[in-house]
Amino acid sequence: MKQLTALSILKAGKNVFLTGSAGAGKTYTLNQYIRYLKDRKIPVAVTASTGIAATHLNGITIHAWAGFGVRKSMDKKDLEALKDKKHIREHLENSKVLVIDEISMMHRYQLDMVNQVLKYFKQNDLPFGGIQVIFCGDFFQLPPVGDQAESNRDKFAFMSKAWLEAAPVICYISEQHRQKDNSLDMILNEIRKGEVSNHALSLLKKASETRLEKAPKLYTHNYDVESINRAEMSKLKSQPRYFDAETKGNAKLLEMLKSNVRTDARLELRLGAKVMFIKNNFEKGYINGSLGEVVDFTNEGMPVVDLSDGKRIYCEKEKWAIEDEVGKALASFEQFPLRAAWAITVHKSQGMTLDSAEIDLRNTFEKGQGYVAISRVKSLEGLCLIGFNNTALELDTLAMKADKRFRELAAEAEAGFDAAVLEKEATAFVRNCGGLLDEKEIDKQRKKINAGVKKEPKKSTYLLTKELIDQGMNLEEIAEERELSITTIIGHLDKIKDQYPDTDIHKFRPKGSLIKKVEKALHDLILNNVEGAIGEDGKPSMKMIHDALQGKVDWADLRLAMIFVV
Repeated sequence: MKQLTALSILKAGKNVFLTGSAGAGKTYTLNQYIRYLKDRKIPVAVTASTGIAATHLNGITIHAWAGFGVRKSMDKKDLEALKDKKHIREHLENSKVLVIDEISMMHRYQLDMVNQVLKYFKQNDLPFGGIQVIFCGDFFQLPPVGDQAESNRDKFAFMSKAWLEAAPVICYISEQHRQKDNSLDMILNEIRKGEVSNHALSLLKKASETRLEKAPKLYTHNYDVESINRAEMSKLKSQPRYFDAETKGNAKLLEMLKSNVRTDARLELRLGAKVMFIKNNFEKGYINGSLGEVVDFTNEGMPVVDLSDGKRIYCEKEKWAIEDEVGKALASFEQFPLRAAWAITVHKSQGMTLDSAEIDLRNTFEKGQGYVAISRVKSLEGLCLIGFNNTALELDTLAMKADKRFRELAAEAEAGFDAAVLEKEATAFVRNCGGLLDEKEIDKQRKKINAGVKKEPKKSTYLLTKELIDQGMNLEEIAEERELSITTIIGHLDKIKDQYPDTDIHKFRPKGSLIKKVEKALHDLILNNVEGAIGEDGKPSMKMIHDALQGKVDWADLRLAMIFVV
């Protein structure tokens, strides 16, 4: 099914399961529909089963939205207590559409609780209180976390009573937008079918020879990730700084908080540290999963982080809390929302698209981990696969049977596709939701939304140059790509050395003979106490060094040499 077909079915107000292989554009299609709803002033709740997944849609976790948190069941008393929470009551009563992304990681009892909560708040016994529900995901991704004794049959959301009640139309998108490499796409499709050929195996084994620079490392186990992050942190020459969390409240609840918050009670940071934000803060410009690098500390000692998209974040501590039914904090944990991120777990990588990655699947313990990890990258050229075991290329048997049935149901839905009928249903759905139908009003609302969206800050010119350095370009290639002079690019190197100390610029170091000439000229100027040799800013005078060398070294070479002299 094409994205446009799925979008037409969504607009008709039908309950939908939006699925397809990794990179098929499920999240893109959802964002298109969410934008359509907002333009028509239809209240839509955007949620996901995990924090990182929610960030891709600028949403929140379904657990927080529905108010059940870590509960495994809800009784009448729990529901009544929820109604006393104004912020939960208002969005539950107002929402007309509910989106749940990464449905594969949502336990079936949790989906049943969402159904229960909505029926209670909407005072309506129809599935999910009568609102449109959209499940999005791929059951070949990682399964829900459950009890050890539980099989996936006990956990998958499509085995829940709520799923059966909702009876979603299956929209199986068959387009591919992440993998531009037919070989990688072929491998992933073979894994999905459970028929991995010898040719695919040979390509994966050959990927162990791929050499990548500064690619993130993906591991199946957290202890590997922690070990690498500690080792990389200790390699940095900058001084460590330690930040202690502020904790209050019940000791047992605090232990629960500490085990769930993805940062340390005593957090170590250094200049040049690769970090990941582990909490949403849309106002400050970061989300759970944003990657960056520590570039400075303020006078107050707070870390300054440059994100990979060019934003600079002045960090402040964030608060995690466990509250009672009236919103009073029973336990709280305040810490900078950061963790080291040279390496991440496969679990954490779900939903990401990576240009390249070094992946170790030798200790895969869960079916689906290998598929999730390999499908993060865009091509085989961007994959360094250190190794894999037999489990790495396996998928859950029930998921495979369900996927086959989903394909059949999607084909039936597409065969019955009638554009004219769906268009009429879409108009009726907007009207029933109290949304806008007049095109002029829709356009006015769209402009209002766009006016309220803050423009993304432009990347600094130094960051743009740094990214090309990381890609392995030389000075001439960078200058050509950026349409700047080599002298300007050399000036960037000086800034990059200070702002991004972890970036390797030593490959641009000129010959030792030139370095010695420049060092001697500078040494002689200082030794002879020549006036103006050192400026008010404490930096040597380039002009005086150039003159001392009698113009035998051109300006570009001198600027480059000075980066490695001073």
